[in-house]
Amino acid sequence: MAIQIIHNEHGKPQYAVVPYDQYEKLLNDSENFGWEEITYETSENDDETIPNAIVNISIKQNVSLLAAWRIYRGFSQQDVAEKLGTTQSTVSQWEVAARPQKRTREKLAELYDCKPEQLIP
Repeated sequence: MAIQIIHNEHGKPQYAVVPYDQYEKLLNDSENFGWEEITYETSENDDETIPNAIVNISIKQNVSLLAAWRIYRGFSQQDVAEKLGTTQSTVSQWEVAARPQKRTREKLAELYDCKPEQLIP
């Protein structure tokens, strides 16, 4: 079987290219490879998306989605704090927390003109 190995810039193997019929065999022969089915339960938010601009900010600036939305909308943490009647320190904590409370997400979504579901990963 002809397999092509593609290396990265450091010479380390990165990808293996195999003939298509072999690829299909790998997909269909799960028992020999120990693959298992992974179940997935659908959710009401499955179709929710996050704009590319927000994702780019989050990745490039290494910030949470909450912080990326704030930056995208041009607010400082102090601006958000004043608009929501809280402190800058609290806004900072929201942005570090993995999942702020529902009511907080709703307030932030209204301020950032997005859906609450778009504020959490």
